[in-house]
Amino acid sequence: MPDTDLQRRCHTIFPGHRPQRPAELFAAMAAWCDKHDVAHDVYGNGELLQDFERKVAALLGFEAAVFCISGTMAQVTALRLGAHEFAANGGSRLVALHPTSHILVHERSNYQLLDHFQALSVGERHRPWLHADLAAVPDRLGAVGLEIPMREIGGQLTDWDELEAIKRHCRTRGIHLHMDGARLWEAAAGYGRGVATIAAGFDSVYVSLYKGIGGLGGAMLLGSRSFVDCCAEWLRRQGGNVIHRSPYVVAAAMQFDARLAAMPAYFERTRFLYQALRAHPALRVNPAAPQANMLHIHLPVERERALAVRDALAREHGIWMFNRAVHGALPASSVIEIYVGDNLLSMPDAAVHDALRRFAAALADSAPAEC
Repeated sequence: MPDTDLQRRCHTIFPGHRPQRPAELFAAMAAWCDKHDVAHDVYGNGELLQDFERKVAALLGFEAAVFCISGTMAQVTALRLGAHEFAANGGSRLVALHPTSHILVHERSNYQLLDHFQALSVGERHRPWLHADLAAVPDRLGAVGLEIPMREIGGQLTDWDELEAIKRHCRTRGIHLHMDGARLWEAAAGYGRGVATIAAGFDSVYVSLYKGIGGLGGAMLLGSRSFVDCCAEWLRRQGGNVIHRSPYVVAAAMQFDARLAAMPAYFERTRFLYQALRAHPALRVNPAAPQANMLHIHLPVERERALAVRDALAREHGIWMFNRAVHGALPASSVIEIYVGDNLLSMPDAAVHDALRRFAAALADSAPAEC
């Protein structure tokens, strides 16, 4: 985890939105609650919560939505029910997932250990799905889970024509098609299409209320009324029926419209950042052109050196370049992620260029000598 105290002391922060300390965030929430006369929901029943669920459902073109305390719970629940009970082909325990799916990479085999479904890894790790990847699966699938955009490969989007072909493939075969839309709001600018247009043809969608939106946490799960009602019951069975969901809903709802309105600007700022990075060829960017307001940068140093450079820049120059780094596929390499939000949007161009210059120089100084 990054050193949050060190990050807070920086004046130039690249990733994400400006972090708020709890007292600042809670004060803003209290003021918003007072202005809108907000009352707590009780186990999911309350005007604020249900109005927000209806708002998100209408925005994405679905009959219904239900709040869920975590995306991890929402995703496996949706795929379990989609594959077993709501697949038009009679159902199957087999669910197709991309090799970089959050479920496979980050959720500690929950789908398997909790007996939700059987996962089949489909496609190649370093590119989005093609329709041909699914068409080549000989097994009867109960559900397909598709992430839009795909975080682990730099925020890449499935090509639009391929996406439409995947939707048709699932529809004609009665396969439940579920979207991991943790960053769906970000994908709209990359596709140049509204979120309802992107979501059309999916049987269910999960969206995050804290990633791009900046809330405290939580998620929405969307689908038909019967599907959402069934999911809500399963969320209760898994311990997701907290007595008050209002803190999470307030934190998201009070900035929801403003965050969505800013997504095109974040995307344009990402394009600027891509152009600025071209002056530093040692910093290799994935994907080759912006597809959402995020990117991965492949560095010519191992992970530990990358983190040391980050912390040194923070201490000496007040520059915070990234939060996490992971080991690269090649020796002496690593990968970092930058999500473009309010921080980079408000940063002067000159400050961006200066920070990149210092970062590239520090990496060059710390890179291992070539033989």
